[in-house]
Amino acid sequence: TPVLKISVNSKIKILGDAIKRNTDTNEVYQELFSKATKLGDKGSNLKTNYIIKILGLSDCADTIVGDALRRGISGGQKKRTTIGEMLVGRAKCFFMDDVSTGLDSSTTFEIMTFLRQMTYLMDLTMVISLLQPAPETFELFDDIILLCEGRIIYYGPQENVVSFFNTIGFACPSRKNVADFLQEVSHLNLN
Repeated sequence: TPVLKISVNSKIKILGDAIKRNTDTNEVYQELFSKATKLGDKGSNLKTNYIIKILGLSDCADTIVGDALRRGISGGQKKRTTIGEMLVGRAKCFFMDDVSTGLDSSTTFEIMTFLRQMTYLMDLTMVISLLQPAPETFELFDDIILLCEGRIIYYGPQENVVSFFNTIGFACPSRKNVADFLQEVSHLNLN
C-alpha cells in the first residue's frame, strides 16, 4: 500500500497556510500542533519553526536582533520576535500591552489572527491591549474589557458592546468604527 509522507516543514506550511487564510484547519494538523506543544523538547523544533513561519520571521531567523551598537532586525520584526519568544515558552496566560505599535494594520491583523488561533490550539488565556484596532482586528476578540480612569466600564462579549452602550444612551453611528466609538465613550464622564 502506498504511504503518503509529509515532512515536518510541509506540515507546518500547510497548517500555517490554513490559519493565514482564516479557514478551519484540518483536525489532523491541529492534533499535530497540539501534540508538538505537549512533547517538551521533542516537539520544540516543530513548535518553534511553526511560530517563526506564522509570524513571518523565516527571512530573518538567523539574523541577530541587534542593539544600539549593532544593526539587526527591523522594529516590526523585533515586536514579532518578542511575541514568538513568549509563545515558545510554557506559559498559559499572556498579558500583552499595545502589541501593534510600529506595525501596519494588515500585519497587526495577521498577528492577532495567529494569536487567536494559538489561544484555541494551545488552550491559552490572552489579555491584549490595542489602541484603535481596525474593525476586522477588533472582531477577532472574544471579550472586551474597556477601562476608564482605572475602572472597568464594560466587560463582556465583543458582539454585545455596542448594544450595551446603546442601552445607557450612547449610540454608535452606523459608519463609525466601533473601536473609535469605544475610545470616545471611555473619555466621557460616565458617573
